[in-house]
Amino acid sequence: MIENIRLSFQGVWAHKMRSFLTMLGIIIGIAAIIAIVSTIKGTNEKIKENLVGSGNTIIDIKLIQGDWEYSSGDSSQQIPVIDETVKESILEIDEVVDLATYRLGRLYNQVCTVDTSVEYASLYGVDQKYFDVMGYTVKSGRFFNDQDVKKCNKVAIIDSTSAASLYSKGSAVGKTIEISGDTYVIVGVVEQMDSFSPTVESIADWYTYYSNDAGGKIFIVDKMWPLMFSFDEPYNVVVKPRTTDDITVAGRKSTDILNEFLKKSSNNNSLMENNNEEAVEETSIKYKSNDLLEKAKNLQEVSSSTNQQLIWIASISLIVGGIGVMNIMLVSVTERTREIGLKKALGARKIVILGQFLTEAAVLTSLGGIIGVGAGIGLAYIISSVASVPVAISGVAIAISVAFSVVIGIVFGLIPSIKASNLNPIDALRYE
Repeated sequence: MIENIRLSFQGVWAHKMRSFLTMLGIIIGIAAIIAIVSTIKGTNEKIKENLVGSGNTIIDIKLIQGDWEYSSGDSSQQIPVIDETVKESILEIDEVVDLATYRLGRLYNQVCTVDTSVEYASLYGVDQKYFDVMGYTVKSGRFFNDQDVKKCNKVAIIDSTSAASLYSKGSAVGKTIEISGDTYVIVGVVEQMDSFSPTVESIADWYTYYSNDAGGKIFIVDKMWPLMFSFDEPYNVVVKPRTTDDITVAGRKSTDILNEFLKKSSNNNSLMENNNEEAVEETSIKYKSNDLLEKAKNLQEVSSSTNQQLIWIASISLIVGGIGVMNIMLVSVTERTREIGLKKALGARKIVILGQFLTEAAVLTSLGGIIGVGAGIGLAYIISSVASVPVAISGVAIAISVAFSVVIGIVFGLIPSIKASNLNPIDALRYE
């Protein structure tokens, strides 16, 4: 085998131009496939990052009614409060690391300072674990402490967007803010680690990502919510999975626990008209996780199915390259007929001649595959710089491409090799 490989390299080197032209189809095919696969992988990662967020794998589980976020006003007293038993059940899920609860309200022209107001803002009533689970860091000031929770202090924390809107000059910490007629002292300004900035290319994208929080976020202690609004808005839950790949499973299991709790709750039963199961369908009140990973997978499938067609088109050049290899190997057999006859006259068996020519074909195409991989990686980065398309080089794709190029050499080199091994030694020696 080693001797066959050595002879194959000698043959390639002796006919450099012919060998290169023979490999060209393989090089182009492999390069095209590597470039397309790298672009697909990079695009899929970008889609995933755009929807899930860079490093942010939080699952947001909200109470909904029909297709909309549940908003019930004073009647929300009928929705059960999530207790510690439910939280412990969620934390027992293998894919879940931590969780926090929050209440959410949209404020319109209800947030102001002495001389500034915010038209749209989101008010969050949060527990002490919320900022840690969501990955917030303190930009200035502090988080809520135990005293704020125990004494229901009228303190607030705002995000960087709210701080920029309300206090364009100077620090916001220590200043007062009016929320729905009540005065609160700002104790901290926060921002999210690995904050995610989605690509906004249309007004629809803006509404998807930014419209609800256009005026920023304001946080108060969750126990202040009923004192502020005279009713308990239902809790939503944020769950932190172990990894990005656990998002779907962790979200589904957590949602099932919350909905099971919602069904069994006596408060919910009173809402469901004397436990009539048909009323459950009528109210359509349930918890639903915002499974961004599933959405990312759907978009990735659309992207991949389109690009797979390009891979099949690029594979045609591999077939063309294989036909070129077969052609040049037939020429090589013809040129070396006397050499084959001499070897057979000296006792070389058919399998030896077959192995020699198959090895030569495999070496030829594998060299083309290796060169094609290098060209494909270079082409991928050129496409990335010119078209601003993300690229992620796939090691698996590289290994498969090189292996496939070897297979092409064996398959398309088989007929010439069989022809060479079947030559009659006497006729071969007399060949001119």
